[in-house]
Amino acid sequence: MLTAALFFVLGLSSLHAQEWSVAQKEVWTNVTTYWGLMAKGDINGFLDYFHPDYIGWDNGSPLPSTKEQSKKWITYAYQGVKIPVYEINPVAIKIYGDVAFVDYYYAMAKESQDGKKSSESGRWTDILLKQGNKWVMIGDHGGSDKKE
Repeated sequence: MLTAALFFVLGLSSLHAQEWSVAQKEVWTNVTTYWGLMAKGDINGFLDYFHPDYIGWDNGSPLPSTKEQSKKWITYAYQGVKIPVYEINPVAIKIYGDVAFVDYYYAMAKESQDGKKSSESGRWTDILLKQGNKWVMIGDHGGSDKKE
C-alpha cells in the first residue's frame, strides 16, 4: 500500500515539475525542514514553525484550530509514533511579498509503539509568513485523502 502511494505521489510530482526561483527554493527548504523535524519526533521543533496566531484546518476536523489546539492534538497523535519514511512533493509555490502559499502532496509510513504499521498520503496547502530568515506557518489546510 505504501509503495503504491509513494509511486502515485512521485508520479504526480513529475507532472508538475518546474524550475523554482531562489525565493521558492527558500520557502520549500523551510517546509522540508519542519517535515523533517516532525518525522524525527521533534514536535516542539516542528511547532516552532507555527506563528503564534496560526489557524489551520485539517480535513478530519470539523473546525479550524489554533496553535495551542494543534499542539495538543499533534502531541497526542504522534507520541511514540515513528515515521521511518516520507515524501513531500511541491506542486505550487506562490510568494506575495512576505507571504507564501505552498501546495504539495505527501506520503508517509508510520509505526506505532506496539509495532503496528500504517501509511498515509494526502495534500496540504501551507500559508507561510517570512519572519527574518524563517518562513513560519500562519495557516494551512489539508490532510489525508483517506475516506473515513
